[in-house]
Amino acid sequence: MRFSFIKLKYIFFTFSAIIILAGLVSITMQGFNLGIDFTGGALLDLKFEKPVTVAEVRAVLKDYGLENSTLQLAGTEKVDKAPNVMIRTHFLSEDESKALLAGLADKLGKYDVKRIENVGATISSELARESLIALLLSWLVIIAYVAYRFEYRFGVAGVLALVHDVMIVVGLFSIFQIEMDATFVAALLTIVGYSINDTIVIFDRIRENMRFMKKGETLPDMVDNSIWQTMTRSIYTSLTVMFCVVSMYFLGGETTKTFALALIIGFISGTYSTVFLASPIWLVWKEHDEKKRIEHRMRPA
Repeated sequence: MRFSFIKLKYIFFTFSAIIILAGLVSITMQGFNLGIDFTGGALLDLKFEKPVTVAEVRAVLKDYGLENSTLQLAGTEKVDKAPNVMIRTHFLSEDESKALLAGLADKLGKYDVKRIENVGATISSELARESLIALLLSWLVIIAYVAYRFEYRFGVAGVLALVHDVMIVVGLFSIFQIEMDATFVAALLTIVGYSINDTIVIFDRIRENMRFMKKGETLPDMVDNSIWQTMTRSIYTSLTVMFCVVSMYFLGGETTKTFALALIIGFISGTYSTVFLASPIWLVWKEHDEKKRIEHRMRPA
């Protein structure tokens, strides 16, 4: 049995506003758990007597709470095993560094230290600022494109849904203090591209149905019908993508977990905003403009 998305729109608006507000409070109060890509860290370049695997090195690092470190193997044609290991982790004190080196020697055998040094952040403040500017410019371009293809209300409503998705992901990462690394930025851009694509499909159906509205059919009824007509596609698309990213999260390595988790949250939020927010936002705006236009026409000269 179908229910009306439009009749419940303010419940959906309130639900999203509560989550976003909680995220903003968390960002203000406790900030983010930034990884070494944002903060910099230590670089350990080691050469073992016997080749080792990433899994073996990461198992040792896990004993010291460093399982999210970035690892790179070199020195052999084999992809999964090599004597040279480069470990990039957060800044280590002298005692922490000695303990880690001793643990590696104890578990994986003797090695030579090629270098140990502190390195700067991969994502500098300037690059982070430029990424934010690029994101904002992409939203402006989306508004312009959708306004050209449809109308400006569709463009703004679609971008508001994108802003919602980004704020949900960023807010939840702050609330639960999930570590952010360089892949987090890539995940946000992927979410933006995915979400707007699904939203435009519904907008396109609304535009088509507006041309052939039945006698007595109201605008809210037409929007409800448009959402339901594209529901099967939205569900199939979302499930297909979710199967992939959930598999990546549980079966992939430690270094892909942040990326996969951000995608999982973003795709769920994107599907929600596409169905429950974008079209209702457009409708509220459309009805408001229609009401003002009628009032203006009825106003005595």
